[in-house]
Amino acid sequence: MTRAHSVVNKTFVSKQFLVFLLTGGFAAAVNWGSRIVYNFWMPYSAAIVVAYVTGMIVAFILARIFVFNNSTQSTGRSVMFFTLVNLVAVLQTWVVSIGLANYVFPQFGMYWHNRELAHLAGVAIPVFTSYIGHKKWSFKS
Repeated sequence: MTRAHSVVNKTFVSKQFLVFLLTGGFAAAVNWGSRIVYNFWMPYSAAIVVAYVTGMIVAFILARIFVFNNSTQSTGRSVMFFTLVNLVAVLQTWVVSIGLANYVFPQFGMYWHNRELAHLAGVAIPVFTSYIGHKKWSFKS
């Protein structure tokens, strides 16, 4: 096996990354679904952010228990870095969601569930950046 192949396996296809995808996927579903519910009481833009916080809480708990359970950092320090990494991710989510729903999709005449699809894309975008950030900072071993 070449060094490049070994690096790829360790970085993107490790068991840890797959478990991160599963737990993160569940947290993303909570995020996406709660945005729809929150949208009954608040505007779309605000609902994206509140739903992100809801998903972030679920993601932290699942990541700490199932993904990065060998972390040697205190919970407080993990929460601080987890929050910082997710501030970048929520910005990515918000920009993609609003950009697609308000600007890109209308340019193509796409209005069928445009907010739901835009938010789904927005939630998916930060998967890789979040994994790297959490591995290096939030749950450092």
